[in-house]
Amino acid sequence: MDIRYLDAVRARNPLVHNITNIVAAHFSANGLLAVGASPIMADSVEEMEELAAVSAALVINIGTLASATVQAILLAGKAANRAGVPVVLDPVGAGVTAFRRDTVEHLLREIRFAAIRGNAGEMAQVAGVSWQAKGVDAGSGAAALDEIAAAVARKHNTVAVVSGAVDYVSDGLKLAVLENGTPLLPRITTSGCLLSAVCGAFLGVAAKDDYLHAAVEACTVYAVAGELAAQGLRPTQSGTFTTAFIDSLGAVTAQQVAAAARVAWREVPQTGATA
Repeated sequence: MDIRYLDAVRARNPLVHNITNIVAAHFSANGLLAVGASPIMADSVEEMEELAAVSAALVINIGTLASATVQAILLAGKAANRAGVPVVLDPVGAGVTAFRRDTVEHLLREIRFAAIRGNAGEMAQVAGVSWQAKGVDAGSGAAALDEIAAAVARKHNTVAVVSGAVDYVSDGLKLAVLENGTPLLPRITTSGCLLSAVCGAFLGVAAKDDYLHAAVEACTVYAVAGELAAQGLRPTQSGTFTTAFIDSLGAVTAQQVAAAARVAWREVPQTGATA
């Protein structure tokens, strides 16, 4: 696998504007710093326009949602669209409440998203696919995850990332299946939120026509860093793993990722997922 963006993130130190949840902010900021990006966590409506002018990417995470935050998100997203800045959506718990469902639908109507990343339950909601989510956890359903990824990508003209034990990344035409990772990653709260932020950093240094590959690389770097951090740890050592993972994000090299990557590509049948 050709790893072209990890070194670019470290060389260019892209400013990633995060409107994120109170649980994720600290971990996401440290993870972005480790991988080589520059985080700013801001959700005041007064500064959304100015931040769009100086940011390389905007990451919107609805984990702890409030009406005032929605107003800031809309301002930031539209300003980023006007500035040509890629916007990443993390629809945390998208189907849990009517407020979240309505907010996600509103955001998808008003903002152009370069990428949408979530777990199976969240992405099924975005795709309009029947699924039994469990709070902010993935839950279960009958639809194939590769079809959900392709359906979200086609429906919203975006790069879709469905995260789990296996990750699926699609632009609606092509699909990447990523089999790297470790069971310790889901034992860290907001590990998915940080992945969305890392996707933002990688898209922030990529050309628009290569967002698919940038997202695939972001997910692969993330998963390989997790594998390296988990070496020698027991399943119960999630606290030790958390620190080791941040260290690994900072230390992992393009050569290590290329050698360890387990990524398969295929064309997407133009049928889509069904509700």
